[in-house]
Amino acid sequence: MIIISDTSAVTSLVQIGRLEILPTLYQKVIIPVEVAEELKRFHTSLPGFIEVLPVTDRARLERLRTELDPGEAAAIALMLEDKGDLLLMDERRGRKIAVREGLAVIGVIGVLLEARQHGLIVSISEAIRELEQIAGFRISPQLKRHILQKADEK
Repeated sequence: MIIISDTSAVTSLVQIGRLEILPTLYQKVIIPVEVAEELKRFHTSLPGFIEVLPVTDRARLERLRTELDPGEAAAIALMLEDKGDLLLMDERRGRKIAVREGLAVIGVIGVLLEARQHGLIVSISEAIRELEQIAGFRISPQLKRHILQKADEK
């Protein structure tokens, strides 16, 4: 499975030291050029497993940019060009637009749940705590309870 990510999802995983989960779970990890540029403002380099691709349909990209920031718009545009199978995005507005466009979407918490189910992490509750404390990630108590139940954690 090929996953395309926006900026904040990669940044969150970098902040908690768990970016290496992506190439273990997914055949290919792709980000658009716009996301690479955003990431390079905060990180000196990108891991070798991340492939950077340009969006070819510039009209679609511009249409999406009227609703979203450049990275989110570009990630959705690449997905719409059939470059990936799954979109990694956490921002509510971006996810809503991606679903409207018929795309399959997963968030960082979903990736961590998959990692837990594949034995790549021992505790999703610890990973969530790191996201909240280190990355400033916000997760509702209801979603947290749901995820912990799915992972068979308390």
